[in-house]
Parts: sequence; structure tokens; C-alpha cells
Amino acid sequence: MYKQLLNRLTLSSLTLLLCSMTLIAQNKPNIVFLLVDDLGYGDFGCYGADFNETPNIDKLADEGMQFTNAYAASTVCSPSRAAILTGRYPARTHLTDWISGHKFPNAKLLVPDWNMKMDHERITMPEALKDGGYATAFFGKWHLMPEGQPDFDKHYPTNHGFDTNVGGREWGQPKGRGKYFSPFDMPNLDDGKPGDYLTNKLTDAAITFLDTITKEKPFLLYFSYYTVHGPLMCPPELEQKYKAKAESFKNTKNEFLDPKRAGMVESLDISVGRVMSKLKELGIADNTIIILTGDNGGNYDETTGGLKGYKGFSFEGGDKEPFIVKWPGVVVQGSKNESVVIGTDFYPTLLEIAGLPSRPIEHMDGMSMVPLFNGSLKKLDRDAIYWHYPHYHRTKPYGAIRKGNFKLIEFFEDGSLELYDLSIDPNETNNLSKIQPKKAEELFLNLKKWRVSVGAQMMKKNPNYDPAREKEDRDKKNM
Repeated sequence: MYKQLLNRLTLSSLTLLLCSMTLIAQNKPNIVFLLVDDLGYGDFGCYGADFNETPNIDKLADEGMQFTNAYAASTVCSPSRAAILTGRYPARTHLTDWISGHKFPNAKLLVPDWNMKMDHERITMPEALKDGGYATAFFGKWHLMPEGQPDFDKHYPTNHGFDTNVGGREWGQPKGRGKYFSPFDMPNLDDGKPGDYLTNKLTDAAITFLDTITKEKPFLLYFSYYTVHGPLMCPPELEQKYKAKAESFKNTKNEFLDPKRAGMVESLDISVGRVMSKLKELGIADNTIIILTGDNGGNYDETTGGLKGYKGFSFEGGDKEPFIVKWPGVVVQGSKNESVVIGTDFYPTLLEIAGLPSRPIEHMDGMSMVPLFNGSLKKLDRDAIYWHYPHYHRTKPYGAIRKGNFKLIEFFEDGSLELYDLSIDPNETNNLSKIQPKKAEELFLNLKKWRVSVGAQMMKKNPNYDPAREKEDRDKKNM
């Protein structure tokens, strides 16, 4: 009789434990992370766009918190994306350029032997969430695979913490036969029918994932859009809509009036709206956090909301990004935050949101933004944020630091410095390096110390430097 009672108690205790575990899983918030490619600071209505129409994204901002000083960790895609997933600066991981980068063998400086993959010994953000009981699914652009190297096939999203991969491969842009239209030639994404549009098909796949999840397990839906990266292609009806709009549009803000790109932005907005509607339909919207941001600046200077530079450049237009977070019951609806944040911050933030222990040895360069979300802090207690780009792109190699309201840029070829006070000169029109030499020297010393602390790879003089041939190389790449 005693043994039967013990067994009964053990069974009851086990049942209670399982029920408790299910309840804990249900209480853990789901996470929808939306990452847009080549997203300009001025692409959305809530960030000032008049030509592009983004009602769903504007609604997301109305229901959440909008950041006005959010930065990508790099001005090009692969290093920025790796920084989000690792919580580490590109300078620390040595993954400092888009894979596999431009080649300028006749340039003044030699590009270091940089890393073209994320190291497996590091625990990525999706791996940490997966360890914490989350289902993890990836959709869209990956561009974090060492193309042409022996271990190429060991670096798919499913090798770095995602249970599911739809569309992720080595491509930085659609290169299938139809580009943004069927056929797509992407992993686990059916080609659909002729005329099907990539953004729509990826959204279909994300919706299917949401339809098939169980509420007993929280999830990370990481939707990494290929749009609005070139080639500029959108559904014909949207192109016609914006062609007609452009004819009478008064372009007072110097916006990019390309009907195809505007159509791409609207197709993105439609996708965001579909995901939001599905969360509501499934009854999980109140327990789901939505984050929307970009990997680097827009690909044209008219997409940056008036900021200087664009993708690839060291200026604000190259690295300042829209960032919106909706967290029902925590984030004040329609609020704005001016705190300086950067892509490395997402890793520790998502761990804290999920109620999981931080991994400071992993996300060494990130800070949790949860205190900003819940209002316990107005700004993070950080000294500065940094960039390191020892590569040639549209611009020459550079490093940069933002400390307080000041931003200093160092150009590696000649050591020249540019200093801007962003509080009064957000468009970086007035170089203060000669006017405020002490401030420039202070930030320059900070930048150099930081590079040493993270083991940043530096450039060396190129013994084969040939200015004429370098110009030919740039002309061939239309730079």
C-alpha cells in the first residue's frame, strides 16, 4: 500500500512538473525578428518617407517603440549580419566585409586575410535560444557561407542554430533564373508558378511555419528579407502604381522615386502586415515580440532620409538604421527612444527577453536593450560604439567611433580624420577635426585602443600599388 501511494505521488509530481514546464514555455515570449536588406533610414513613412507607402510598418511603430539612433555594426551586409548573430563586432570576429568582397590588387593598402565564415566554436544567438527551448526558423537571405572554400556546406543556417532554413544560401542577392520572380533556386522554397514574387513566397513559407507551430514551445522566426537589395524588381501592379504616383509627386525631400524600388518597399510592408495578422489570428500576438531593422544603409543616397553617404560609406547614411520593437505590455505604444544602440545588442537583448542567462563570453560587444524597452533606463551606460572596415568598396578603408554626440572617422590610406557633432550636424557637413583638435585626438586614441582590445586586423602598404591600374579596377566595377 505504501509503495502504491509513493508511485501515485511520484506520478502526480511528474504530471505537475510537466504542466509547469508547459506553462513556462507558454509564458516565454515568441520572437519575430525582421531584418531588411539595404534598408535606408528614410525608407518608411514613420521615418519620414512620403513617396514609399508603408502603412503596416507605420502601424507597427505606432504600437511599439521607434529608435532614432540605431546603427548597423557594418556598412555592408555579411559582417553586419554576423554581428547580430554573434553579439561581436566584425573587428573582433575578423569577418569584416561582405562575402567574398571586392578585389583591388593595385590599391594603396593590402586587405588583411579576413574571415569569411562564423566560427563554430562560438555559440550564436539562435543556438542559445534553441538551448533555452526555442524552436528556431530562418527565412530568406543568409550570405554567411565561405563560397568556394572546403567547408562551404558546413555553414548553412541549420549549422548555426536554426532548425529550419528556407531560402538561405551563399547569395547576397537573388541570382536564380528569375531573380525576384519564379524560379528562385533557393533551399526548401518551392518555385511556385510563373510570376510568383520572392518576398511573397518567403512570406508564404513564414506563415506556414506559424500555422504549424505548437503553443507548448516558444519560437524564434528570423525573417531575413532579400529585399530591398538589387536587382530592383517588384510586382507589375506595384510598379505601375508608383509610376503613376511619380508623375505628380512633389519631391520636397529628395526621395528616391524609382517605381520598382518603391514597389519593393511596399511588398515588404505587405509581408510585415501578413505576419502581424497571422500572429493575431493565432491568438499569440500579445505574447510575441516583433523587431524590425536593417543590415546597412540604402543602396542609393536618396534613400537615407537626408543623411550623408549610403551603403558602404562611413557616414550616417551607411550605418544608421530604422529600428522598431513591439512588445505588448512592456513597450509604451508610440514611444521613441534616442539611445545609441547597435546590431551587437540584439543577442543579449533576446536572451533577457526569453528569460535565459546571459552569455557574456559570447556577446562580448553587446548590451541588453530590455531596460530601454521597459523604461527603466532612458539610455544605455556605454562609452562608445565602433566600426572597422579594412576594405575597399565605394569608399576607401576606414575606422570610426561614435562617443556621445561626436563621431570621428579615420581614413586608413592617408590617416586623415573627420569629426562631426551629430547633435547639431546630423548630416555631417562640418568637419570639426581642425576646429576641435583635442576632441579629435581624444576620440582617435579611444579608437586605436579599442582596435587593440578586439584584435582588429590592420592593413599594410601594398608593394604593387599602381594608381592608374587601381582606377581601371574601379571603373570596371563602376565605382
